[in-house]
Amino acid sequence: MGLTQERAPIYEALERFRSMRVVPFDVPGHKRGRGNPELAELLGEKCVTMDVNSMKPLDNLCHPVSVIRDAEELAAEAFGAAHAFLMVGGTTSAVQTMILTVAKRGEKIILPRNVHRSVMCAMVLCGAVPVYVNPECDNRLGIPLGMEVAAVEKAVRENPDAKAILVNNPTYYGICSNLKAIVDIAHKAGMKCLADEAHGTHFYFGEGMPAAAMAAGADMAAVSMHKSGGSLTQSSLLLTGPSISEGYVRQIINLTQTTSASYLLLASLDISRRNLALRGKEAFAQVMKMAEYARREINGIGGYYAYSRELCNGDSIYDFDVTKLSVHTLDIGLAGIEVYDLLRDEYDIQIEFGDLGNILAYISIGDRQRDIERLVSALSEVKRRFGKKGASLMSQEYIDPQVAVSPQDAFYADKESLPIMETEGRICSEFVMCYPPGIPILAPGERITRSILDYIQYAKEKGCSMTGPEDPFIERLNVLKEEL
Repeated sequence: MGLTQERAPIYEALERFRSMRVVPFDVPGHKRGRGNPELAELLGEKCVTMDVNSMKPLDNLCHPVSVIRDAEELAAEAFGAAHAFLMVGGTTSAVQTMILTVAKRGEKIILPRNVHRSVMCAMVLCGAVPVYVNPECDNRLGIPLGMEVAAVEKAVRENPDAKAILVNNPTYYGICSNLKAIVDIAHKAGMKCLADEAHGTHFYFGEGMPAAAMAAGADMAAVSMHKSGGSLTQSSLLLTGPSISEGYVRQIINLTQTTSASYLLLASLDISRRNLALRGKEAFAQVMKMAEYARREINGIGGYYAYSRELCNGDSIYDFDVTKLSVHTLDIGLAGIEVYDLLRDEYDIQIEFGDLGNILAYISIGDRQRDIERLVSALSEVKRRFGKKGASLMSQEYIDPQVAVSPQDAFYADKESLPIMETEGRICSEFVMCYPPGIPILAPGERITRSILDYIQYAKEKGCSMTGPEDPFIERLNVLKEEL
């Protein structure tokens, strides 16, 4: 039987292997759950018996030649890529592979500031230097937008030696840049175009969606299958176009990815790809329908603003992902993070994140209409019980970074720890971010300004979860010893 999208080669191999009743004298040491009965009870016998090691019948992710290779070929076909790599280190590992593939120490990558922390971490690892295209900020919503085409062209003109342009497709909030135009700019300048599609898996299967990276001609794309695609947490795909060497990318992946890939994650990628290829179109049509319904209902409450394609301006908001239920909350007098906490603590509803002005409820193929109704009802109650007159809240999310030193040089430089409010004017040597969404407020090598310190203090007071620094309480920051 040939390879068609109805097949799931890794899952099929695991099922064959399970029926063989092989005696395990290899790892993992729990030996099909027998050595850890509590784990077997928690996860179920079928799950622990499929937690196996790489072996000839099951292939090896480091150098796939059989069933994993087949699964990757099917994924590439389903996503319209020249090649697909199954990733078990999350989309973080896929993003880092993209950066490490295209740039070496001292080489530049053009990118928006509102990138995920994984991008900046990759720059610490390889020594690449960021050139920021500062995104516009929507002053009402307080969110960073996409990259303007003219701003990308300017960055390319000023940095003709840059190796690549990285684009968020979409941002966490659902905003898309003009990806096709940016791909064309990159290729005309001899640069690669990379897409962080952590939140865009569904673009490849849904109708009426923004352009997917591979269709737009991007060279590489990191796709979070576990977010909107339905696979297990930590499983992801890296897609590449015909201009990228498959063998070299595999070498880069193997620099950091585990040699003990979880077959639970691999099988979930295989099954999820099959599900999307066969049923994705219908599934995502339903997701869009639920999101549009939720938007109408939430906007009908008053005070909230669930935004969508009406924001599109042909450039910095070229398109909008209508599956993203992003809601502005400031007009009910509550920060997004406050609504986030109230929904969880008072109504047992866990949404994706809240920032200072907005919340995001992630709607996907597993949601039900009655859950949407419960969310809408809870938001109405939050407004009635806890809403205030629109308070003067700090809503500006984006602060222009001042890059003084490369992320790698700053991260590894001699440093000292100072009380956070005494660091103004110094060069930061670590990350500070709200998570989610995991977009750095400060990255290594950036100058610390008063507006950044005010923002950090305000975000902490509002209850944002701050991560990154060595000091878990975010009361001290590491800065470079020499004042630059």
